Amino acid sequence: MGFKVVVLEGRARPGGRVRTKKINGDGVEAAADLGGSVLTGINGNPLGVLARQLELPLHKVRDICPLYLPDGKSVNSEIDSKVEVSFNKLLDRVCKLRHAMIEEVRSVDVPLGTALEAFRRVYNVAEDLEERMLLNWHLANLEYANASLMSNLSMAGNETFVRALAEELPIFYERTVDSIRYGTDGVLVYAGGQEFRGDMVLCTVPLGVLKKGMIEFFPELPQRKRDAIQRLGFGLLNKVAMLFPYNFWGGDIDTFGHLTEDQSMRGEFFLFYSYSSVSGGPLLVALVAGDAAIKFEMMSPVESVRRVLDILRGIFHPKGITVPDPVQAVCTRWGKDHFTYGSYSYVAIGSSGMTMIFLRRVWEMGGSNDLNSNSLLRVKFGGEKLDSGGLCLYGLISRNQVIELSQVDGDGNRMRMLNHDFGVRLVGRKGLSGVGESVISHITLARSNQNGGIKDNAS
Repeated sequence: MGFKVVVLEGRARPGGRVRTKKINGDGVEAAADLGGSVLTGINGNPLGVLARQLELPLHKVRDICPLYLPDGKSVNSEIDSKVEVSFNKLLDRVCKLRHAMIEEVRSVDVPLGTALEAFRRVYNVAEDLEERMLLNWHLANLEYANASLMSNLSMAGNETFVRALAEELPIFYERTVDSIRYGTDGVLVYAGGQEFRGDMVLCTVPLGVLKKGMIEFFPELPQRKRDAIQRLGFGLLNKVAMLFPYNFWGGDIDTFGHLTEDQSMRGEFFLFYSYSSVSGGPLLVALVAGDAAIKFEMMSPVESVRRVLDILRGIFHPKGITVPDPVQAVCTRWGKDHFTYGSYSYVAIGSSGMTMIFLRRVWEMGGSNDLNSNSLLRVKFGGEKLDSGGLCLYGLISRNQVIELSQVDGDGNRMRMLNHDFGVRLVGRKGLSGVGESVISHITLARSNQNGGIKDNAS
């Protein structure tokens, strides 16, 4: 795209929450995705496009997912279908309640679990123990945020995407960012005992790191951005990846689930992914979601693997199938990882989809803290009839007006706000007033004084 970039990476490897670990032993080996692993939908998904460009094979997850009771018996298929229908109806009713609350009180500050439980009681859904366990399993799957079965697994591990994207990029590893200073003269990033200068910075750290306040911004981020960071939720998903001497669970399924009577632990090893067809070896991955994922991080890896094996043996031993000890096992701890402090963002109570949109908007304010100080606005018009390929017009607005403008969606709505609300008249470069030319001169002078590149603090 024509930009000269430098990537600062706190870890000693690229990828962040995408990590593929090769595990082996006793003549078997496999590639285990310990972080992001499933591509949910490939149409319109940039990773789906990248997979086609790189000619990486994908394996469509089969929609056969047998469920097992705590005693290892299979769930009755009729009861399963009945509860699934009831669960979807409950979600529909909660959705209607949400729309009604938005229209009436402009608020949806009701936890999803609370609303679902209220409707469950009102409509007498899942009163039987087995039905309740099934409903809790569906809730755990909802917490996992991957209810869609239109999913794909990379045949080579998702780190393949990372390696492809990282090619020929100047990446500085083990450079943990401490602070970001920005203004009209560009940005200054302090990381790993060095100073990095540039025109702008793209901050892609996980939401958990922002919530912990691990990076100092100067001047402070706008209050609305700070509020958005605090309002959004950052969930936790952990995994136990186990490499076995052989595949004992069969090759005709990609997933199977396990139910529990303990509602508070409904997310503990509730779903198993078979990676035998994509990882190169007999690999099974158990997922831990919701509150159970938090408690999981307090448990020793040995205890975690033992509990997974107890579940597997409870399912397969009654079928006459021996479950061997794993050759090797890996337990994740994404909540304790100081580069992430969690796994994925979600719309929490008090937030909305617009909160996410506002958080990722570009922020170019700097210099003076006076909200009434002038900012230069450039609007580019494009079209086939323009010989130059584009026409730029300019206007002066206050920083406060920039903030208001950034909260409006759609170019047409922004132009109406500029003209009708702010009374701003856009002009060509030659039509700018002395104030406008002064702002341009200040920006040009500040950028011409930049040293560029990297400066070591020790020098």
